Amino acid sequence: MTGVQATAAAALLLAGTALGGASSARADVPVVVATIKPLHALAAGVMAGVGTPDLLVQGAASPHDYALKPSDARLLDRAGVVIWAGPGVESFMPRIIDGLAGKARTLAMIDAPGVKPVPIREGGVWEPHEHAHGDHDDHDHEEHGHEEHGHADDGHDHDDHAHDDHGHDDHGHDDHGHDDHGHDDHGHGDHDHDHGAMDGHVWLSPANARAMVAEIAHVLAEADPEHAARYRDNAAAYDARLAKLDQTVTAKLAPVKTRPFIVFHDAYQYFETAYGLAGVGSVTLNPEQPPGARRITELRQRITDGGVACVFAEPQFDPRLVKTLTEGTSAKSAVLDPVGADLTPGPDAYPELITALARSMTDCLAPGA
Repeated sequence: MTGVQATAAAALLLAGTALGGASSARADVPVVVATIKPLHALAAGVMAGVGTPDLLVQGAASPHDYALKPSDARLLDRAGVVIWAGPGVESFMPRIIDGLAGKARTLAMIDAPGVKPVPIREGGVWEPHEHAHGDHDDHDHEEHGHEEHGHADDGHDHDDHAHDDHGHDDHGHDDHGHDDHGHDDHGHGDHDHDHGAMDGHVWLSPANARAMVAEIAHVLAEADPEHAARYRDNAAAYDARLAKLDQTVTAKLAPVKTRPFIVFHDAYQYFETAYGLAGVGSVTLNPEQPPGARRITELRQRITDGGVACVFAEPQFDPRLVKTLTEGTSAKSAVLDPVGADLTPGPDAYPELITALARSMTDCLAPGA
């Protein structure tokens, strides 16, 4: 082979590696695709040192109205594991799941063992309510492991995420009606469950995120036994990081827990519940449809009568509605981003996302801020 031929061959090899996708750095590692950045971060944390997952919804795009591109379809066609939140978030996913049957294991995180889905709130104006997990004094994650995530009766030690000896049936799914699907059929029938009444933004609870990390590690260990120990070790380390994050955010938000606020769309129920926050309404019920005049009137009345301290916009949607709501009132405005549009993809993105939400809320809700 001449020097020119060798150079050309090397270039082709490099090009082939690049086209293979980030998660294909090693041929024996499954191609893992996560739909949104927070889930991608959890997967990246579990895969550290083994491979890198691919991210489907990039930049400031919203998963609620995302249009699948040909390049996305090609990526999904190569995938061995696909991680998504659920039909209530990625509206484009259910129609393509059947096409992945036999090709990829699809994980709807709303179905992950230990994840606690809650019903969608009715209407766009809510009454302040008791938050079941708002008081962190009685559920310290670091002191009693995974019991608080719905794993109390499955007997596994969260320090090493020992999932290998059991399927889904014993993971505490009874509380939301998913006790009839085991790991054998996990992934190709996720979209058949009725999630219509459940809030899909499950990643915005760090407790749920910890359960997701355990499930991702379990599935990857099954798909790639050679690196199973590394996946479990990474999951244990990431879980400890999330536990510390949870404690930090609890302390940061404590001074503003009682301050009422309105969000752009009802994406933050899990975050509010985790930290006992006082969300009282959302600008829109469906982020794909603008609110009507009646809703605007109701919300402005709520701002005035309920002492709403802040109305939060989102970078994925038109901020003019928030300006209309706050104009002429004492309410301030700020931005919350439930998916971390501006964050760099990778394992740090999830802690950065939760920290950014806490910071935005604290800055806007603090009296006299």
